[in-house]
Amino acid sequence: MAKFINLCVFLSLLTIAPLCLSMENNGGPLYPSFYDHSCPKLQEIVWSVVANAVAKEPRMAASLLRLHFHDCFVKGCDASVLLDSSGSIVSEKRSNPNQNSARGFEVIDAIKAAVEKECPGTVSCADILTLAARDSTLLAGGPNWVVPLGRRDSIDASLSGSNYNIPAPNNTFQTILTKFKLKGLDIVDLVALSGAHTIGDSRCTSFRQRLYNQSGNGQPDNTLNQAYAAQLRTRCPQSGGDQNLFVLDFVTPFKFDNHYYKNILAYKGLLSSDQILLTQSAEAAKLVKLYAENLEVFFQHFANSMVKMGNITPKTGSSGEIRKVCRRVNH
Repeated sequence: MAKFINLCVFLSLLTIAPLCLSMENNGGPLYPSFYDHSCPKLQEIVWSVVANAVAKEPRMAASLLRLHFHDCFVKGCDASVLLDSSGSIVSEKRSNPNQNSARGFEVIDAIKAAVEKECPGTVSCADILTLAARDSTLLAGGPNWVVPLGRRDSIDASLSGSNYNIPAPNNTFQTILTKFKLKGLDIVDLVALSGAHTIGDSRCTSFRQRLYNQSGNGQPDNTLNQAYAAQLRTRCPQSGGDQNLFVLDFVTPFKFDNHYYKNILAYKGLLSSDQILLTQSAEAAKLVKLYAENLEVFFQHFANSMVKMGNITPKTGSSGEIRKVCRRVNH
């Protein structure tokens, strides 16, 4: 746990020290030492629970990272994705991007229970989810970064926001970029954060059209390596098998590295949204090539972009609440 006692000092060795600065937002500042006095063991607790979960199931690292992404892109990083349906709340878990797909909720529940035992009514679910995403990345072999803290939890959810704001596997590059820009993110953030697909799985239903009918003409996607496509068809038939899982990075599926970008250069990106980083934007293609060649630059850009994403319109100050249980509002 020593590596988490002074993250700013540790990260200065990785030339990411500027991320130790507090981040100003509309409702107030987020800063890494927010819980230093009110819950000093917070990061140790989060790390311990996430490490145990990933040790039991390596895929969980990708699941927790994705959960944070799907939270921040809806109403900001406010843990709305964690809410179950109740009363007037319609859960974001029912949305197209999340249904039968989003997972890791039990791990967040376990972290919250442990944190509540140590520091009752102090730490938000939004901050727990943000820390869990960082720790998941680190446990998979990816970069470390300082997490600004001080978010509060929403008291509602947005099913429509989850359906329309989260980039979809079949969106065009321009549509995905627009969704990023609406959240204050840019093309570097888009390409760097897409690198999270270096770990994790995707369902057959998310890329089937690439194998059989990409453009509505009954032909496969011509930007997909045909030998790779043939391999995928063996477990992703034209009908059925919707929930069959495929690793996003077939070279190192559980290691956070830059093989994702190398696969794209070989036209072996699994999702259409992966491959179009090379084929639909010259600027994005340059970044794909850069990250494929330089792991250190990818790690630095990914860490910077994760901090930026984590600062999308958080609730701070007196806005929102500190939930006692992450799945439901307090009242």
